[in-house]
Amino acid sequence: MKAKDIALLKRVADRERSPMYEVGEATGDHQLVFGKGSETKKPINFAVNHLLGSSPKTILTDASTASSFKEVSYDVSKFEHYLSQVLQIEAVACKDWLTNKVDRSVSGRVATQQTCGQVQLPLNNVGVMALDFLSNNGIATANGHAAGAALVNPTAGSQLAIAEALTNIVFAPLTHGLKGVSLSANWMWPAKQKGENARLYEAVQAVSDFALALGINIPTGKDSLSMTQKYPNGEVVQSPGTVIISAVGEVSDIRKTVSPALQPIAGSKLIYIDFSKDTLKLGGSSFAQVVNALGTETPSIKDAAYFAKAFGIVQQLINQNLVLAGHDISSGGIITTLLEMCFPTPTIGLDITHTFDTDVVKALFSENPGVVLQVENVKVLTEILRKNGIEFTVLGDITTTRQLSIVNCQLSIDSLRDTWFKTSYLFDRKQRKAGHAQQRFDNYKKQELSYIFPKNFTGSFASFGLDQHRKKATGIRAAIIREKGSNGDREMAYSLYLAGFDVKDVHMTDLITGREDLSDVNMIAFVGGFSNSDVLGSAKGWAGAFLYNEKAKQALDNFYKRKDTLSLGVCNGCQLMMELGLLYPELGEKHPRMHHNGSGRYESAFVNISIPENNSVMLKSYAGTRLGVWLAHGEGRFQLADEKNYSVAASYSYESYPANPNDSDFATAAVCSADGRHLAIMPHIERSLFAWNWPYYPAGKLNHEVSPWMEAFVNARQWVEKAKG
Repeated sequence: MKAKDIALLKRVADRERSPMYEVGEATGDHQLVFGKGSETKKPINFAVNHLLGSSPKTILTDASTASSFKEVSYDVSKFEHYLSQVLQIEAVACKDWLTNKVDRSVSGRVATQQTCGQVQLPLNNVGVMALDFLSNNGIATANGHAAGAALVNPTAGSQLAIAEALTNIVFAPLTHGLKGVSLSANWMWPAKQKGENARLYEAVQAVSDFALALGINIPTGKDSLSMTQKYPNGEVVQSPGTVIISAVGEVSDIRKTVSPALQPIAGSKLIYIDFSKDTLKLGGSSFAQVVNALGTETPSIKDAAYFAKAFGIVQQLINQNLVLAGHDISSGGIITTLLEMCFPTPTIGLDITHTFDTDVVKALFSENPGVVLQVENVKVLTEILRKNGIEFTVLGDITTTRQLSIVNCQLSIDSLRDTWFKTSYLFDRKQRKAGHAQQRFDNYKKQELSYIFPKNFTGSFASFGLDQHRKKATGIRAAIIREKGSNGDREMAYSLYLAGFDVKDVHMTDLITGREDLSDVNMIAFVGGFSNSDVLGSAKGWAGAFLYNEKAKQALDNFYKRKDTLSLGVCNGCQLMMELGLLYPELGEKHPRMHHNGSGRYESAFVNISIPENNSVMLKSYAGTRLGVWLAHGEGRFQLADEKNYSVAASYSYESYPANPNDSDFATAAVCSADGRHLAIMPHIERSLFAWNWPYYPAGKLNHEVSPWMEAFVNARQWVEKAKG
C-alpha cells in the first residue's frame, strides 16, 4: 500500500487490537532481500525469478488396472432389514451430532442452514446466505460426492458427484439458472499408488467433460493426493479416490428456497423426476455397502443435455411457487428420500401408490440422480413437465397417518426416524456427556416447534412505522459495544437502525482511550461472539477490560446512573452483563453469573421460548407469546437460587434438554433489571429478525417482511423517545 496510508491503517489496527508491522517496501529491482538495514550481510538476497520462475513439468507414468468387485446380491424378502441397515450407515444417517455444535445463525444473514421442519432435523441439502439485510438476494452452496461409485467406476463417480451437488442446489431459485452455477473440485485421492494415477486421470477427464456438457465452469479446486496411510507392519490403507464437488450460485429470492420437510396440505402429491436417463443400478450405493459389496455397475448420466433441461424446469417450477417441498435422491436411494421428507413434519405420512416394475430393492435403493417434489397443483405442474419433454412419475399422496405405505409394506415413520437418528446419538455420546446424548435422543421428537404470535402482529414494515431505506438521522442514538472477537455487531446494528435508532460503533479501545464516553447515547447493546476467545471463561476477559481501565469503567458507570438509558446484552453480551453485575447491583458478589452448558458442549439450535408477564421495556408487550429464536453458545446456563429475586423475561418452552439447551434453572432464557430497562438474553433475537431467518415459520406467513422480534427493538426506541421528552 502507499506509504501515506500507513498511518490510517495503524489507527484502524490499534482500534481493533490487531498487531500491525511495517516490514518493508517494494523496490522494483526484482530482488528479494530480507535482513536488518544496518547489516551488510542479508539472510535472504536473491533474484525474484529464482523463487517465482517457471515450475518444472511433472510427468507421471501409470497403467490402468482392472477392478474386480463382488456383485451386489440380496434377498427381496429382507427389504425392511436392509432399510434399517441403510438408515444407520454414516452416509445416510442423521448428522445432528455435527450440526448441533457449530454456529448456524452468525451474521443474521443465514437464510437456509441444515435444519428444517417443526422437529428441527438436519435435512436441508442447500445452504443459502442473504447478501444483505435490504434485499432478498443471496448466495446458495451445495456439495456432492460419490466415493463408493468412484471405486467401481471413476468416470461415473465424477458425474454423480457433480449431479448430487446440482440436485441439491436446484432447490434454491438461482438468478441465472444452471449457467450461473460455478463448481469447485476437491480431489481426495491416493495418488502414486499402482493404477490410481490412471484412475485419477479418468476421473478428472470426466469432471471436465461433464461440466463442459452442462455449460458450467470449475474455476477453483484443491488437491489432496496423498490419501494413503502406511503402517510399520507393511500394511497400506488407501482412501477411496473421491472428488468432492462444491456448487455455488446467486439466488434471486431467498424466500423461495424449498425445504425437504413435507407440508401438511391435503390433496398434495409426490412427483418423481429422474435426471440420469440410466437404468437403475446398485453399484457403489449405500445399499451395496450394507451387504458388504461394491458391485460392478454404477448409475451414470446418460444425457447431459437432458440433465440440464430437467434442472432448468425444476427451477422454473420453484420460481412459479409450484413446489411445496423437495428432496434429491442420492445416498440411500428414493426410499431414504421419502422417509426424510416425512421425518421433520409430525402427523403426516405417505401412501405410495406407484407400482415399481423392477425388483423392489433395486427400485428403492438405487442412487440414480433425481428429485422428489411435493406439489399441490398437480395438473398445472405435470402439464409443464410434459410440454418440456421431462419424464416424471406420480408416486402417491400425502396422508394424515404416521406411516409410509409402499410396496405392500406399512412402515412406521417414527420408528424408522429413531433408527435414522440412532447413529447420530452414538457419535454424540462420544463428544458430550452420555446422559445428555441420551436425553437428546429421547427428546428430539417430543419438543416440536409451535408458536403463539403477538395478537396485532402483521409482519409488515409499515405496521411498525419502519423505513427500510432511511437515510436521515432520528436523533435517537444507540451504540454497539464490541470487543476483539465479537461477531454479532452487524446484525445488532441493523436491528437497531431499522427500529429507528442512529447507531454508532464503539470498540472497547474507544472507551479505554476516552475517544467515546457514551454520554451521547441512550441505549447500548453488548453483542455476541467470543470476546478475547473467551479463554478465561464467558466474557471474563471482556469484563476485565471494563473493570481495570479507568475511563471505560467510568463511562459505563455514568451510563447506568442515568435514568434515560437502556441496555441489551445478547449471548456473549449477556454473559458480560451478568459478569459485571449490571442487572442487580444490590446483590454485589451474589449477582448470578453464566455457567457452562449442562451438556458440557457448545450448543447451536433454533428453539421455542415463551414470554411470561414481565416488566422488560423490550419484552413486556410479548407477554403470553411463544416464539422461535436462534441461540449459539457454550456458557449459557442461568443458575438462580429462586425466581422471586430475579425478573425472568423469557423462558425456554420445554424444561428439559435439548430444548432447554443449557439446563438453565427454571428454563430461564433471559432476565431483566427490576425496573425493566436492562435486559440480558442468551438467544439471538437480532439473528431471528426476518421470516427467512427462521428455519420453521408458520405456513402461509412466509411473506412477512419482519418476524415478531422486530417489536422488541421498536419498543426500545419508543421508550427512549418518551424518556427524552
